[in-house]
Amino acid sequence: MNRVVTILAVVSALVAPIAAQEVYKPGNGVKAPVLVREVKPVYTKDAKARGLQGRVDMECVIETDGTVADDVKVTSSLDPELDEQAIIAVRQWRFRPGTKDDQPVRVLVNIEMTFTLK
Repeated sequence: MNRVVTILAVVSALVAPIAAQEVYKPGNGVKAPVLVREVKPVYTKDAKARGLQGRVDMECVIETDGTVADDVKVTSSLDPELDEQAIIAVRQWRFRPGTKDDQPVRVLVNIEMTFTLK
């Protein structure tokens, strides 16, 4: 009997982190994260000199602590240099985490950053 309990405890310990890592999309009872701190990207001198304007679309996961997960994916590129600046900026953003059943969960979001010359 002790061996069965030990095995169940080990299995539970291994499964719990996997369940905690599940990523949700907003909707169907999942509330989207809310932005609480935004950092603007650097518009590089070179990009300005080349007259680059447009947007960088990204997909990322907002963690249960409101931070942006390391794996930010550019889904629509503007320019490699500005894409990188957008990623650097978005990693500094902070959110009130998304929730499911009133508990913080990891949520997949799409973020758009626009670069416009004035």
